[in-house]
Amino acid sequence: MLLTHAYGHWRATCIPAVLLPHSLCRFTTANAPANRQMPIASVVRGNLKKNKEMEDEKKFYSQKGISIATYFGGPLAAGYLVKKNYETLGQPESGKKALIIGIISTILLFVGIFSIPKSIIDKIPSALIPLIYTGLIYLIVEKIHGETFRLHKEADGKFHSNWKATGIGAIGLFIILSVFAIAGLISFITVDNKIASKEFDSISYGIEMKKFLDNENKSLSVYKEFNTKSEEYIVKELKNGIVLWDENINIINKLNRLNNLPKRQLEQNFTLLNYCKLRIQQNELVIKAISEDTERYDSEIERLVKKTNQISIELKQKN
Repeated sequence: MLLTHAYGHWRATCIPAVLLPHSLCRFTTANAPANRQMPIASVVRGNLKKNKEMEDEKKFYSQKGISIATYFGGPLAAGYLVKKNYETLGQPESGKKALIIGIISTILLFVGIFSIPKSIIDKIPSALIPLIYTGLIYLIVEKIHGETFRLHKEADGKFHSNWKATGIGAIGLFIILSVFAIAGLISFITVDNKIASKEFDSISYGIEMKKFLDNENKSLSVYKEFNTKSEEYIVKELKNGIVLWDENINIINKLNRLNNLPKRQLEQNFTLLNYCKLRIQQNELVIKAISEDTERYDSEIERLVKKTNQISIELKQKN
């Protein structure tokens, strides 16, 4: 009877234990101590606590904070803050896209502003444009993260301070202003270099002036032949002279288009244009006087001759 009782006790205690892996019969009893289950429960509770703490550590930039940053730093600041919110949600790729969109939107915004005529932009209140793009971005943030913010707030989740968002907006503004300042400096240097590289071409000026003087000598040579040549010849040469003076006018106009033409040359060219026109008038009157065989143009011809001679003397004195 004693053996039967002992065998029954062995079956009740050892056989169930044999079915447990890595268990030894002699160390196992039917009622395992409660403290054997404690480590597992402790780990589970620890994980739950850790998850809760991780949830509590999530901090978003609020819709209001993003709006304040956007007003100062434009879409660039908004793109950065939305990127940080996406990263908090574990969506870094969406965050990168948000930042890229913010950068592109900032560029397009300022290109659009600079394309507006100054007469119109002066009439627009300075705060209107920032208010417009801030309002648009507020609606976009509401659409993509509005529900997330509400659930986070209901769960007593934390948000970054609006002062921090404002600081990021100020940084965005500084970056934008710096970019435009650098771009303006580069543009100024480039234009300055282009101007410097286009120095006054004195050689070309000299070549064209030689053509001018050759034409002048040819056109005036006919006056030396008044007493030796026929009237037909004189009239023909005077007409050729008018053509040469017209060519000289074209030469002066060409010289006026030279880069960085000195003020002295500009003033001289203006005087030469007037000189050429007077010479043309003189030739036309002489032709009429010969053709009509009259002296009624003599006083006007004499006045033109005096004026052209005076100009010629003044130019020689300046040079």
